[in-house]
Amino acid sequence: MTRLIDPGLERLRHMLREMATLSEQSVETAIKAYTESKPVTEEIFGWSEELNILHGQASDLAVELIARYQPLAGDLRYIESCFEISYGFSRLGRYAYDVAQIIDAFGDLSGCDSGEVTRMGEKVKKMVHIGVEAFFNEDTTAAMGLLQMDDEVDDAYRKHIHRIAVNKITNPRCTVAVTLAIRYLERMADHACYIGDSVVYVASGTRPSLR
Repeated sequence: MTRLIDPGLERLRHMLREMATLSEQSVETAIKAYTESKPVTEEIFGWSEELNILHGQASDLAVELIARYQPLAGDLRYIESCFEISYGFSRLGRYAYDVAQIIDAFGDLSGCDSGEVTRMGEKVKKMVHIGVEAFFNEDTTAAMGLLQMDDEVDDAYRKHIHRIAVNKITNPRCTVAVTLAIRYLERMADHACYIGDSVVYVASGTRPSLR
């Protein structure tokens, strides 16, 4: 039996699916462009702006559904989580844009070692995808698994900072570019965890210690 609120919830879900596609596309394109030293700032900026618009629309719809239908329990948690996740998708787009801007700021980085960025980038792309699929499939097990992956990303970031703190920097340009890139990737990983946190919240009403 279809409830009055159901069409609105389906519209909200459709918006988030569109945002998920755009955010994953932005993250993947930005990481690839960095490792290949290709300028893609204009393209990713357009996607980031589109994500911001969609986030505004999803937020408006979420408020409308709460005000009109006064949902309780699972429906209310779902709407709250959709609002939070849409914000996360918009931030993923913004961080992808930040990564793309590194090429604009530093120019050709093909002579720099991009190994750290490549390794972390692959993990972050996987985390974002897992978070997206966990939400749409209501997979709390996959969502909880993001915490360990985030710890691995955080550990790689800390080790990078330690290396540049204790070792002599021979190429400041490359060092700064890599540090910026992996910092933005670390933030992307955090937002993937926030998505996982929301998946668990919708299912259980409690929030795990995801960062």
